[in-house]
Amino acid sequence: MSDEDRATASASGSAKGAAKGAAKGAAKGAAKGAAKGAEGSVPGVGSPTGAIARGMATVFRQIFRRDVTEEYPKEIEPPPPRSHIGRHLLNRHDNGLEKCIGCELCAFACPADAIWVEGEDNDPEHPVSPGERFAKDYQINYLRCIMCGLCVEACPTRALTLTSAYEMSFTSREEAILTKEQLLEPPPPLGTAPGTEEG
Repeated sequence: MSDEDRATASASGSAKGAAKGAAKGAAKGAAKGAAKGAEGSVPGVGSPTGAIARGMATVFRQIFRRDVTEEYPKEIEPPPPRSHIGRHLLNRHDNGLEKCIGCELCAFACPADAIWVEGEDNDPEHPVSPGERFAKDYQINYLRCIMCGLCVEACPTRALTLTSAYEMSFTSREEAILTKEQLLEPPPPLGTAPGTEEG
């Protein structure tokens, strides 16, 4: 066999192999495509029917769970004992003297500038607090207060504390500013604050 015949035979074999490979590849691709099409036609997790089934399963799970909604204010669940999320309270000593000494540290610590304190020297004959000074005027603006508790942390005499009385509603800006006399009085029990009877 001459060199030309060998080259022709080699070229012919390569062409046949390429044709067979292409045919096999096309057959495999067609088979895979048909299989995927068959899978997509069956209702599964990714199909619309499967999505509806998952949604209905979620609905039925929620139906039989315990209801956690509170019917406030008809039913008032008391907060935890150590919860301090409500109105401030100015405290007194057992002998009736005010703990506040008018140092104004709470006003300096307030990031919302909600506290106004005006200190004054104590009268030795009739002291208001055990220190040299007392708070002549003390106000908290609850339209500004963010209940962060930094004022309580800054107080050196524990004169100011946060209570769990979170029921506060106001009909005017003036009502939202509590004075010293109001802050010295303990807040009303939960469920008795003005406005809660409307529920």
